Amino acid sequence: MKLRDTPSARPSLWRCLPCPPAELRLDLVLTSGQTFRWWESSPGAWTGVLGGRVWTLRQERERLWYTVYGPEEGEEEEEGDGEGRPAQAAAPDGAEAEQILRDYFQLDVGLPALYRAWAAADPLFRRVADEFPGLRVLRQDPVECLLSFICTSNNHISRITAMIERLCQAFGHRLCCLNARPIHAFPSVSALTGADAESRLRALGFGYRAKFVTGTARAIAEGLGAEGLRRLRAVPYAEARRVLCALPGVGAKVADCVCLMALDKAEAVPVDTHVWRIARERYGVALGAKSLTPRAHQEIGDFFRGLWGPRAGWAQAVLFCADLRKGQEPPGSRDRARGGQ
Repeated sequence: MKLRDTPSARPSLWRCLPCPPAELRLDLVLTSGQTFRWWESSPGAWTGVLGGRVWTLRQERERLWYTVYGPEEGEEEEEGDGEGRPAQAAAPDGAEAEQILRDYFQLDVGLPALYRAWAAADPLFRRVADEFPGLRVLRQDPVECLLSFICTSNNHISRITAMIERLCQAFGHRLCCLNARPIHAFPSVSALTGADAESRLRALGFGYRAKFVTGTARAIAEGLGAEGLRRLRAVPYAEARRVLCALPGVGAKVADCVCLMALDKAEAVPVDTHVWRIARERYGVALGAKSLTPRAHQEIGDFFRGLWGPRAGWAQAVLFCADLRKGQEPPGSRDRARGGQ
């Protein structure tokens, strides 16, 4: 399909749903290292891909406004773009769109009550709670979340974001074009299992991560399948973590990120060297291991679960974001993602 030079996607009507800042702050959540597919397209407006469609979101007082872009002109009657890839689906109706957003942001979870409980249990959390309200954990597509976090190893947010954009441009089908910017869907598992997929990713700057992305895509395609991965939402946390850690390039911290942000395991606490240091230095956790071993992962996770309760991963997300924003991380790691080393 020929790239157009002018905006050609069709936005739906703007709609809104009640959502006070104490429940959701887009500027915090979408820049907290949980997801890498949203950008501030204009002041206060965030554009990204969700559910195979392109959205723009913005907040105004107690409301979350949204619009969804439909097919580009001339695509409504097409099966795809002439290259075997489907075109952007029609924009969802109001009820469907609202449900997609409620599910993605997990708006059924009341955040202010959780903040109060965490603050009562933890003086360190209480210090940052008022400055970082509305920081909630996303409920992402498991395949996208898994493959994205494999790319976070020894990496930082801005570089990961650029890598994921290149991945989608090279392997994902085009959804639409906004202000001369083509926007693509996240690749399907099958798109990443071709014989040349690893070499193409290496050419795109993925380095050693290329073999892990393609290897995990192949393992999913030949094993669980995308639906099987999604069904891990219904199994216990330890079982989901075990299955994920058997995949190429997936260690304990990446598995915990996926468990927390895609598989409904709110108790999962992603632990990297930064969190390990926080546990030791700020909370005085006495660890049996002197490095970030599997035992240390378990001990730190258990400590925070004991402190914060069944949604410990959500509380840790607030502290992680606070450190990113306040620059409390050591030089070279301020821009670090949740799954980074």
